[in-house]
Amino acid sequence: MAERVHPLKLTSLLLQYPSAERREAAAAAAEFEIVPARGRQAEDLAAFCTWYSARDVAELQGLYVAAFDFTKTCSLHLTYHVYGDQRRRGIAMVELKRAYREAGFDPPGTELPDFLPLMLEFAALVPGDRGVELLEENRVAIELVRAGLARESSAFEPLLGAVVAALPRLGSRKLARIRKLAAEGPPVEEVGLEPFAPPEVMPLGDPASARPMVGGVGAPAEPGERAR
Repeated sequence: MAERVHPLKLTSLLLQYPSAERREAAAAAAEFEIVPARGRQAEDLAAFCTWYSARDVAELQGLYVAAFDFTKTCSLHLTYHVYGDQRRRGIAMVELKRAYREAGFDPPGTELPDFLPLMLEFAALVPGDRGVELLEENRVAIELVRAGLARESSAFEPLLGAVVAALPRLGSRKLARIRKLAAEGPPVEEVGLEPFAPPEVMPLGDPASARPMVGGVGAPAEPGERAR
């Protein structure tokens, strides 16, 4: 019987900054059963892993930077899409961190709590439905990132499709909010500008050196790999 991997766990890995280790993991995914999957989620992830593992790491890194770093509309830090740099974004960060801890999940201190791969890992590991519920609470931002990637014809767009496949059907109220934010962009703080997140949710150490996680732990930088 083939080993199993959760689709959201696999998506989490593939949405992190590419490395030789992650490319090898994507290649190994061909030997795994992707469960529990909904619709074409498993087939689409398997196809993406085949594409991903056939590329050079440098090419993947360039595509990743083009997809997620050059345009704020595709940022994987989800609270930005809804709150911009308003104070309310900091409150949302605190609420996310509380939700993790209440479920017994101790996220690494090297990434902000609204980083989508972190949220996907939480959803894959936490018992019950709390992880999927948390993703649904951030559905508006997820749909905005997905739309941004589709608009740019990004190779990473199927990964957001795999996330959405795990969620309920999109309701009319959220759809209206998605359309409004897509047209107007995130709100802007007009007075009292200050850091958007309080110290308790900021990454440990120098934020410029924060690293994505692999399997829920901090990953050291590889030689020649850029700081995240």
